[in-house]
Amino acid sequence: SCVPLFSGEHLRTSRLSSAAFPASSSGGALQIGASQVVRCKMWSLKFGEGGGPWMKTLNNYSGRQTWHYDPEGGSLEERLAVEKARQEFAEKRFAKKHSADVLMRLQLGKENPSPSLPAKVEVEQYGDVTVEAITTTLRRALRFYSTIQASDGHWPGDYGGPLFLMPGLVIALYATCSLNTVLSEDYRNEICRYIFNHQNKDGGWGLHIEGHSTMFGSVLNYVTLRLLGHELDGGKNGSMEKGRSWILKHGGATTIPSWGKFWLSVLGTYEWSGNNPLPPEIWLLPYFVPFHPGRMWCHCRMVYLPMSYIYGKRFTGKLTDLVLSLRKELFNIPYDEIDWDKARNQCASEDLYYPHPWIQDILWASLHKIAEPLFMHWPASLVRRRALATVIKHVHYEDENSCYICIGPVNKVLNMLCCWVEDPASESFKRHLPRILDYLWLAEDGMKMKGYNGSQLWDASFAAQALVATELLDECGFMLKKAHSYIENNQILEDCPGDLKHWYRHISKGAWPFSSRDHGWPISDCSSEALKAVLMLSALPPEVVGKPIPFKRLCDCVNVLLSYQNADGGFATYEQARSSPWLELINPSETFGDIVIDYVCVECTSAALQAVAAFRKSYPEHRCEEISSCISRARNFIECIQLPDGSWYGSWGVCFTYGTWFGILGLVTAGKTYDNSKAIQRACNFLLSSQLPCGGWGESYISSQKKVYTNLERNRPHIVNTAWAMLALINAGQAQRDATVLHRAALILVNAQLESGDFPQEEIIGVFNRNCMISYSAYRNIFPIWALGEYRCKVLGNST
Repeated sequence: SCVPLFSGEHLRTSRLSSAAFPASSSGGALQIGASQVVRCKMWSLKFGEGGGPWMKTLNNYSGRQTWHYDPEGGSLEERLAVEKARQEFAEKRFAKKHSADVLMRLQLGKENPSPSLPAKVEVEQYGDVTVEAITTTLRRALRFYSTIQASDGHWPGDYGGPLFLMPGLVIALYATCSLNTVLSEDYRNEICRYIFNHQNKDGGWGLHIEGHSTMFGSVLNYVTLRLLGHELDGGKNGSMEKGRSWILKHGGATTIPSWGKFWLSVLGTYEWSGNNPLPPEIWLLPYFVPFHPGRMWCHCRMVYLPMSYIYGKRFTGKLTDLVLSLRKELFNIPYDEIDWDKARNQCASEDLYYPHPWIQDILWASLHKIAEPLFMHWPASLVRRRALATVIKHVHYEDENSCYICIGPVNKVLNMLCCWVEDPASESFKRHLPRILDYLWLAEDGMKMKGYNGSQLWDASFAAQALVATELLDECGFMLKKAHSYIENNQILEDCPGDLKHWYRHISKGAWPFSSRDHGWPISDCSSEALKAVLMLSALPPEVVGKPIPFKRLCDCVNVLLSYQNADGGFATYEQARSSPWLELINPSETFGDIVIDYVCVECTSAALQAVAAFRKSYPEHRCEEISSCISRARNFIECIQLPDGSWYGSWGVCFTYGTWFGILGLVTAGKTYDNSKAIQRACNFLLSSQLPCGGWGESYISSQKKVYTNLERNRPHIVNTAWAMLALINAGQAQRDATVLHRAALILVNAQLESGDFPQEEIIGVFNRNCMISYSAYRNIFPIWALGEYRCKVLGNST
């Protein structure tokens, strides 16, 4: 039977360990004593672990990274270090909202001790930036970087940031009576720590860790804390009361965006009649219909696919005492007096990024008032039954072809819930459960849910290129060999089974995913960066970096890349664009922009151009005309989408510095130079005009949201933005015109290096769908190394 997680006297804040709370919000830290630290929870990060009857893998779980509680783990010194990191984060959490992956670094630093480091370089003036200073900085950086490489060759790290992911998991587990079984008390404590640590000063929670408070973030995180055992008056300094106060002050839960309405309906704290329809019957339409879901961006369709199943079933979990209490806590008026029809289109102003156009209001009203009543009754209910059967087949196809990891965390949880709704005792639900760990990450700020099962392949591909750029094989050869092995082991070797058109899937044989082969979804820029990396490595001594990947597998990758190119010459992410931008008119999410189709972007286009050009250089006879045509068309596309100020908008990184790096590299690879390309000249002028007085670049995530270049507060530089700008300018020949610009930027990177050889974690640097930010924690190491490597070799000269 389904029972609440806690009830009666057990539903007490004291039920949870003190580890579930950050330090006082007024700034006071908990005192560390030896007796307390002995009780401190210790965790270990494990790689490549799996097995049992409910798990499968294609390559021995390569890339899998999971955190496990170890009650006996850690010396007193190690526990002190962990507790110190947690307390320091809690003390500074309003000023520094991004964790620094201290726990991972402590563990891997012990397992992979660093060789002795040269003394840290301090440079006061850019004129003092010398080859020796840069070489020393690079050697220090490389020796540290070797300590955090996993045994299988990837570099693990935080890929969190969004605050709406974990609540979906907790709600689904609660609704399926699985919360206690799947998440032990130690996991629940760390989840609570994370949520409290990222509560804003005003009491609310944002869409992501650096964002202003929103109804979406506030309601879902408040509900999660309640499901995990916190009372109305729980938390430090009234944190729960502050959260509820923010919700009620800003209109209550009826104004939560549509995704939030969905999750509250699953839980039973919101009525399904207060949702705009998600009819599964749309999956029965013929493919030629321009708004068929098979034409949508894969992330969009793979989220709304299981949503439509759950909506069609009108599934709601058991109405426990806690759920009934939440019905009273989340709204400003009694639950039975809420106008649910009116609530369908309500959205808090703090959340509204993409307002519904009038055509949506007409569409949803028609479906809600006419179509849905028909589908709920015979004979149209027969169509509903057939639609649900079709949808669940697509859910199972996705599960089976991603080893139950699924394309992302939202549809992972939704698919898992669908499997339980279909059959609580099903094997498919049991196969989902162990793969939950693939999405959980632990840092000093607590346990979060990642935006993917990691960025392993993406980071390893970039890292390999960065290490090659240093030309310091004596320092990084062994790292390159391990990275090369990881990239090789995670190439996708087969297409998905069956009729790909029937399942709306693109070819994948030869491509690379974002994370691991078990995940299995191919992506254009991931395939491109991996191909570039292995081609670079093939030119180095195999006894140092390993044997080259076979030619046939490289050809398979090129085949996939060529298949991605659209008629306009651009490249999107997972597939060719299958419909037109007008389809965005039916974007129902309110919170995210540009989600409905797979949009072409400068990053994917440039990466693919660079990859096939590198392949052509190594193998000029293979599909030469097709590759030349691809490069020409991609170059034209990049030039066409350049903005009037000379920049390119970055869709996956913050923001214009990121896009402009890709734009310049694409044009240079296609044969353009500063002297013969107005586009490169305008791009360089843009970067020069946005350089800060200190010599660096520092771009705020606000740039991504508002599509206007915005500096960080107080014009602070950011090491990753600075590195991107340096890489772009170096490749555009800036050293031949005025190298001072580059010397000043290099000074920023050199002086930013920490005593350990690491680089500091600064503001969040990743983005998706314009409005939500995400962590790319590996960038803090990859891009300073890459930029300083190219600066050393291409600007200062290759002398040691």
